[in-house]
Amino acid sequence: MSKLYIVPTPIGNLEDITLRAIRILKETEMVYAEDTRVTKRLLNHLEIKKTVAPFHAHNEHKTLSRAIDTIKANNSTVLVSDAGTPAISDPGFLLVRECIANDIEIECLPGPAALIPALVASGFPCDRFVFEGFLPHKKGRQTRLMVIAEEKRTSILYESPHRLVKCLGQIVEFMGEDRKVCVARELTKIYEEYKRGTASEIKAYYEERPPKGEIVIVIEGKQ
Repeated sequence: MSKLYIVPTPIGNLEDITLRAIRILKETEMVYAEDTRVTKRLLNHLEIKKTVAPFHAHNEHKTLSRAIDTIKANNSTVLVSDAGTPAISDPGFLLVRECIANDIEIECLPGPAALIPALVASGFPCDRFVFEGFLPHKKGRQTRLMVIAEEKRTSILYESPHRLVKCLGQIVEFMGEDRKVCVARELTKIYEEYKRGTASEIKAYYEERPPKGEIVIVIEGKQ
């Protein structure tokens, strides 16, 4: 029976990959990747030679049926993203859903996801939380911010570096300048950084120091 393996990959530090993930990457017949260049660099680092095909946000609907046919023709296929666990803020969920509809077995390995270390290291309650991923850039963005403003659980967002200051400004606008936040940047990498404080304090910090890299914003729940 054909099987699709969901294999998380490191979010930065290449040591953050499991022995099981390496074994499955070696044993599987082909790999679907968000960016084939990124995945090939990882495979080269692991000294694994494998056929890698693209499955990303720009081609997922176009190649979905073709991908299903390919997976059916193989005993095992792997799905990876550029970093972290596929299908989380990633088009991979479409492939998973279509595999389930076609009675293709799914096996998902545990592994890296940027939201978890950001949440745990934020110092905010971790027992109950809300993951919002990337907020809409325009339509619906204010509505989501208004909902988060009333949320009593810890909220987690992904954001791009060039939009971070604007997002922090909107948190001040909708949630108040004293709402506590934690910005986690470049997790597991050389320049990993956590900045904790009020939304206005962290906004002022990054206005003076334009950020680079991957960013997670953790927002304390409404008191």
